[in-house]
Amino acid sequence: MPMNAQRLLALLLVAALCAAWPTRAFAQKVGTSSLQFLKVMPTARATAMGDAYSAQASGADAVFWNPAGITGALSHDIALTLTLWIFDSRQAALAYAVPLGEFGTLGLQLQYVDYGEIEETRVDQLEFVGTGGDVRYNPGLTGTVFSPSALVAGLTYAKDLTERFSTGITAKFVHESLYSSGTVTVPDEAGGYDTYNTAVSLVLFDFGMRYRTGFRSMVLGASVQNFGSQVKYGEEGYPAPLAFRLGLSFNVFGSEALGWVDEQNRLTMAFDIFQPNDYAQQLHVGAEYCFADVFAARGGYKWNYDTEGLTLGAGVRTQLTGVDLRFDYSYGDLGEYLSTVHRLSLGVTLP
Repeated sequence: MPMNAQRLLALLLVAALCAAWPTRAFAQKVGTSSLQFLKVMPTARATAMGDAYSAQASGADAVFWNPAGITGALSHDIALTLTLWIFDSRQAALAYAVPLGEFGTLGLQLQYVDYGEIEETRVDQLEFVGTGGDVRYNPGLTGTVFSPSALVAGLTYAKDLTERFSTGITAKFVHESLYSSGTVTVPDEAGGYDTYNTAVSLVLFDFGMRYRTGFRSMVLGASVQNFGSQVKYGEEGYPAPLAFRLGLSFNVFGSEALGWVDEQNRLTMAFDIFQPNDYAQQLHVGAEYCFADVFAARGGYKWNYDTEGLTLGAGVRTQLTGVDLRFDYSYGDLGEYLSTVHRLSLGVTLP
């Protein structure tokens, strides 16, 4: 494809994504989307850079951020991430990507969220119990303990349409369970009973593009995440957390840098405009300094968030018997009341 055609195609796709951006008024409907766990993103490297990763995403980790980026996998690429989230909840994520030659690149993802144990309370159990001097107040506890959880299993396909331009799509099965059984029956105001679902399953889609501009190290990326039908537990349905990402990354110094070429040191800057369907537009900025392609220090900031802001992290890359190993850590500040979040990632690329 001629160079001008490549650039025109990329610009048209970016323009289409921008045109699909929700309006500011629509995006300020806070708390009107379901499946909030899908907003908790894996990958320590990405989150250390303030989630500014739609252009940077490459290899297996890209299945979570921009499906077009998995074309960066040159061999079998595996990534594991453990996220220690708030209130003792945990998320485990697995990503895998393998090139299929001229047929493109295939990716897989698995995510599991463990919310821990929760003691069940009911209004009809609010009472004083015991006799004599042993009377105490029961705040609705029924004695039942349940464990909510969530699961994602996805398949990604991406292909380089030219030497610089790639596109990708992900189909993912999402299941969330809020209780130990699939339904719950509660009394209604008329003296009868209503039955509500406590679990939901559906299929969502991600779309992405990545464009290596050819101007030094500058890369553009864009993705649409969690596109699909509404989620319904009770009487009303709510949309999944649809999100749009538009990003740019480049090297300030390093290989093909906008500043100066340096074979030992690299500083990469990344910027993402992030638009969820249940909040105003947000901005992600990140930086990564890398020495000798072995040690990396990272930092970022997320603007227009109620709690999130500063992010930090580091990583080490080495080789063992020909296998490329990557260890990454990220820290996120969630404010005074929600404390911090930590992520640990392990990446493996086979020869």
